Amino acid sequence: GKGVVVAQTRHEAARAVRSMLADGALGDAGREILVEEYLTGREVSLLAITDGDTTYPLIPACDYKRVGDGEVGPNTGGMGAYAPVPVIGADATAAIGRDVFRPILAEMARRGHPYRGVLYAGLILTPDGPKVLEFNCRFGDPEAEVILPLLDADLLELMAAVADGRLGDLSPPAWHPGVCVGVVLASGGYPGAYPTGFSIAGLDRLPDDVLAFHAGTARDADGTVVTAGGRVLTLVARAGDFAEARGRVYGAVETVCFRDAYFRRDIGARETRT
Repeated sequence: GKGVVVAQTRHEAARAVRSMLADGALGDAGREILVEEYLTGREVSLLAITDGDTTYPLIPACDYKRVGDGEVGPNTGGMGAYAPVPVIGADATAAIGRDVFRPILAEMARRGHPYRGVLYAGLILTPDGPKVLEFNCRFGDPEAEVILPLLDADLLELMAAVADGRLGDLSPPAWHPGVCVGVVLASGGYPGAYPTGFSIAGLDRLPDDVLAFHAGTARDADGTVVTAGGRVLTLVARAGDFAEARGRVYGAVETVCFRDAYFRRDIGARETRT
């Protein structure tokens, strides 16, 4: 995510270290650094809900971390996402649940800290199989925005069962057919410095079949919705295939505008070519 530098060479790595430790590019957050193995492959996210005993993986999603089209530029908190991911079928999802989620949850229980909630695994599909980049104990953003609209089950019922330790009493969640594509509208300059306070136009003209998730927004004294963060909005469209979903969401993106708005134009594009 934001603050991570994916260095392609030793020179890039050394420059990143200097910028954080010597130049204070990330402030106090950059006073300690972590150097990790570089993994090659497609990045995907798999979320699961668990009550500590029963675990139900959700459908996988693909997140776009780099700020620029074609995966260039610095990492961000996410510039868009889509779900499901065609290269990960039901068997592969089940295998990740068995090989990734189950050992983690078993070890937490063994240590006396059983986990209930949402467990999020960021994965790289390497030639040697899925490798874990990170875990989070929450719904991922913007992955959740494209996963949950496809859920054909009562989310409140699922969450209550997780909290009460009775998830196993419910069937695994069902899913609507089709796909979701989400595009983030960001402030110009993000993930670096960016101005805020610009009025946002067009939200009242969005089609009924497009969802608008507010992230970095606020209302000014007049009640006008204005920008208040780096990632301002995520627009999401659901459709029968990726071409249709992309057409809907990018049509909606052109409807919403604010000063210096920026977005990636390639979210979900690779799936329309496969």
